[in-house]
Amino acid sequence: MKVLLLKDVYKLGHAGDVKKVADGYARNYLIPRALAALATASSLARAEKVRDAATKLRDKMNTEMGAVAEKLGALTLHFTAKAGETGKLYGSITTQMITDAIKRESGVEVDRRNIGHQPLRELGTYKVQVRLTADITPSMKVIVHREGSEVEAEEAKPAPALEATPQT
Repeated sequence: MKVLLLKDVYKLGHAGDVKKVADGYARNYLIPRALAALATASSLARAEKVRDAATKLRDKMNTEMGAVAEKLGALTLHFTAKAGETGKLYGSITTQMITDAIKRESGVEVDRRNIGHQPLRELGTYKVQVRLTADITPSMKVIVHREGSEVEAEEAKPAPALEATPQT
C-alpha cells in the first residue's frame, strides 16, 4: 500500500515522502496515528505543501535542540551495580534508569524509547546515543562500575593494548 507521510516517521521517511508499506502497518499504525494518509491523487497534490511545512518545522526543531545536544554530548553518567567475577551484572542498567540519570544530571527530559541502546548487562564504558530529532543524535558516555569499587580507579585503568602482528 502506498502512503503519503504527514509527519517524520523514524526509520521510514520524512514528511511529504510517498512510501510503499505493508497494508497492516498502514491501517493499524500509520493512518490511525495521523502519521500518514493513503496516496491518492488528492493527497499527492498536497505532498509538496506537506514537505515544505515539515522542512521548516524540522529546521526549527534542529536549531532548538542543538544546545540540548551539546549538553548531552558532554554528559558522563556513572552507575554502580553488583556484578559477578566475570563482569556480568546481577540485573541490568535499563533505558529508564539512563533517562532518570539524564534528567537528574542535566535537567533534560528524554523519552526512554529514544535511547538507542539495549540494557547494559556488563561492567564497562559505553557510548549511548539519544535520538532528539530525526537528524540530531548525540552520544554520551555511560560508565558502569562495580559496587564498592572506586570510580576513579576504574577510569584510570589503562585499556588493554592490542598486539600488532608484524606482516612480512
